Amino acid sequence: MNNLAWKEEVKEESFINSDLIESLLLTNPTDEDFYRVMEKAKKGERLSLEETTVLLNTEDQDKIDEMFALAKHIKEDVYGNRVVLFAPLYLGNKCTNSCTYCGFNVHNQQMSRKTLSLDELGQEIEALVDEGHKRLIQVYGTHPDYSPEYIRDTVNKTYSIKKGNGEIRRVNINAAPQTIEDFKIIKESEIGTYQIFQETYHEPSYAMVHPKGEKSNFKWRLFGLSRAMKAGIDDVGIGALFGIYKWKFEVLGLMQHVEHLEDNFGVGPHTISFPRLNEASGVNHDDKYLINDMELKRIIAVLRLAVPYTGLILTARENAELRRECMELGVSQIDAGTQIELQGYSTKKNKCQQDLDKEQFKIGDSRDLDDILRELMENGFTPSFCTACYRLGRTGEHFMEFSKPGFIHNFCTPNAILTLAEYLEDYASEETKKVGYDLIGSSVGTSRLTEETKASLKVKLEEIKNSKRDLYY
Repeated sequence: MNNLAWKEEVKEESFINSDLIESLLLTNPTDEDFYRVMEKAKKGERLSLEETTVLLNTEDQDKIDEMFALAKHIKEDVYGNRVVLFAPLYLGNKCTNSCTYCGFNVHNQQMSRKTLSLDELGQEIEALVDEGHKRLIQVYGTHPDYSPEYIRDTVNKTYSIKKGNGEIRRVNINAAPQTIEDFKIIKESEIGTYQIFQETYHEPSYAMVHPKGEKSNFKWRLFGLSRAMKAGIDDVGIGALFGIYKWKFEVLGLMQHVEHLEDNFGVGPHTISFPRLNEASGVNHDDKYLINDMELKRIIAVLRLAVPYTGLILTARENAELRRECMELGVSQIDAGTQIELQGYSTKKNKCQQDLDKEQFKIGDSRDLDDILRELMENGFTPSFCTACYRLGRTGEHFMEFSKPGFIHNFCTPNAILTLAEYLEDYASEETKKVGYDLIGSSVGTSRLTEETKASLKVKLEEIKNSKRDLYY
């Protein structure tokens, strides 16, 4: 990227209407308001900013419990019992930004800096493949070393690695905003989703926590995914870092971002993330806006009701027990077997003994992929490594065409089962394998699949047992 590109004026007017959000947050919804919004949510329709506020401002615990129950129902109706699994892979922690909450910030002299070479990346990919991973989110700092060409080349390298029956089939990206031309370079490598988290949609707070560097430009970041869409990347992910400003404000900021993308590009974000501020090297957090576990649960439930067809990502920042509780509220994607130290996968670093001077933040769930997979299945969830939609062009508007009418059950459920079977055959412990095939047998028998799909799925499962791989609908 042109090092001065981020300093260019963004001519568009910010789509975050802070005055409107603050005024909405002062309203007190009536019982009639609450049940009117809940009835709309039951129909699977996206909620407006005002309707989302009604849910956010509802403080009665019985009504909150009703929201939780409906969020669970909607998640099961749209996504079934599937949970998509991925691993984060950090490629570099050099950074030119001064973010006050991040261990990677340029002023942190305690941080051990590293950028992976292509050979080192290859070692990481082999280690991830050996664990059974098929989907990655590759994470890059903000630094001239992480040019569009570097991102493109590292993605291509990831796709090139084959080991045994394993490979990485989809690489998503978490990196700095780019120019349209630079996004086009990255798109050449056939990435999946491009994530840019605004961190906070409250501009005065944004300025306080991003005092210097590229990230200090609020609008350059805010319109980053709009430029990605203009470059032809139609699968994007948004997020806010909860704890910088009022959590209800951030939810409505996310909703205004959803509306902006839908109004201008015909489709909203594929995913929304909601990480919380965590301990990090050289950082002291102001605890004024830190949120508790119940508030995190409310965020997840409200987002599931407000944007029913958008994936919700719960990361390993949260501890295992809380992740178990939150799975019931509408979460559709999680990371597993997470290692965020550079070269951590290939060197088998002990995830339970983090060195924060080599990592961005403290993680809460350090369990292995196999353990998380088995627990999900014991709790009735079907782990999925599916990448078929990306590879068959079912992204952006095309994805919504399939998902909104409920047709997604004819693709995602059988594809989840097929990718799970691959994992069970190639990587699972014996205990996990037994639990997995019990779940598959139950799922094929009781799911909403057509009889024709059930019959063909049984054939494909036998083919996987006979060493065929990468079968999908």
